[in-house]
Order: sequence, then C-alpha cells, then structure tokens
Amino acid sequence: MSKPGQQVIGRLRQMILSGELASGQRLAEIPTSEQLGVSRTPIRIAFRTLEQEGLLTKLSGRGFIVRQVTHAEISGAVEVRGVLEGLAARQAAENSLSTSQSNELQALLQQGDTLFADGRINEEDLAQYHDINQRFHHIIIEASQNPAITIALSRNEHLPFASVSALVFDQRNLASEFRRFNFAHMQHHAVFDAIKEGKGSRAEAIMREHANATLGYAKTFSERKEDNDTLHVINGSGLRSKNTPTNPHD
Repeated sequence: MSKPGQQVIGRLRQMILSGELASGQRLAEIPTSEQLGVSRTPIRIAFRTLEQEGLLTKLSGRGFIVRQVTHAEISGAVEVRGVLEGLAARQAAENSLSTSQSNELQALLQQGDTLFADGRINEEDLAQYHDINQRFHHIIIEASQNPAITIALSRNEHLPFASVSALVFDQRNLASEFRRFNFAHMQHHAVFDAIKEGKGSRAEAIMREHANATLGYAKTFSERKEDNDTLHVINGSGLRSKNTPTNPHD
C-alpha cells in the first residue's frame, strides 16, 4: 500500500482512538475525503481496512459507523497476539533462522536504525516503519514453521488493535511518539538477537512484551469512556465541554 494510503488509515485510527470520531458516528467517503484533504480512493481502502480490524461496521446501505470498542476487547486480543507471536519467536529460535531470513531481518533492523537516527519521527516515517514492522513480524512467524500460528493470528487480527499493522501515530506528541516507536524498534533488535542465539524462552518473553505495548490503546479507550459524560474531543486538538460552543478555528 502507498504511504499516503497508510497515512489515511493511521489518521482515522487515531481519530477513533481519541474520540474525535465517536462511537456510533456514521462515516461516508465524500465528507471524510474532504475533511482529510485526500481523494475518495484511499478513504474507501481505509474504511475497508478498519472494518477488517473491527473498528468500523458497514451499514446495510452506504457508509460505515464507528464501533464501540471496549478495554476488554483490546486487552484480550492483544494478550492473544502476544502469546501467539511469543510462541512463534520461541519456535523460530529452536528451529534456527535460515540464512535468507537472518539477512533480511538484519536489513530491516538497519532500515529502522536509519529511520530513528535523527531523533525524531513524523507521519511519513510511520508509513515506512509500518512496512518494516509488518515484514519483521512476518519473517519470525514464517521461521516458526507452525502454520497454526498464522491461522490463529489471521482470526485474531479482526479484533481492534490486534493486528501488527494497526499502528497509531499522535501528531500532537511527537517526542513521546518517537520514544514509543524507537523502543519498539529496540525490542526488534533484542528479539532478533535472542532468536539468533537460540534463546527461545528469552525470545518468547520479549515478543510477548512487545505485543503488550499496544495495551496503552486499551487504557486510552477506558479513560475516554469515563470522561464521556462531560467531555468530547474536537479536531483532534483538545477537549471541550458538551455545553461549550465549539470554534472551528480553535
């Protein structure tokens, strides 16, 4: 998928996570494309992707609605993913990586090192990291030589934020986002070293912890739900009381 396409998906995920796109809100291609300043094609692809991830529900007619997502849904799905990917990492260590798998993982790590070398990250960098991250995880699952893991993960990925591709980037907190993604990249280094050294238990533990970083999304949803009676998010930039008039130029 193109970088602009990934950016649109990422923006919509963040808008759902923040509450800017509220649970039950109806979404249509034209107004959403106008809001984000893109054509309808990446919006159409994004809607389908987010439906597959369990964040949107397709209406019987045209359009989608934002699903209500609970803390339990996210935490449960992420825990399952952590167990499955942890098992994959352990079995990859026990099986030993092929030369091509080892070389490609090292190349991906080097790409990530370059990406984070300047101490900052932006939305375009996230699109690149998305591809690096997805391929890195895929190789480890492949190296496990366990088809059941692939099947189980494909089913689990239909739950909110359970997919390795379901990345969220908050443009309002760039320093924090750099630390978060750079730390995830360092975990990639650690799990690769453990797999290459044949340390299956260590590789499994790191991979499970790596997946559990997503649980921050569940906490965000939970906190947003608690505040829902008095506050809502507008324009992804701040909070307003429901009784306070909004200014589109704020």
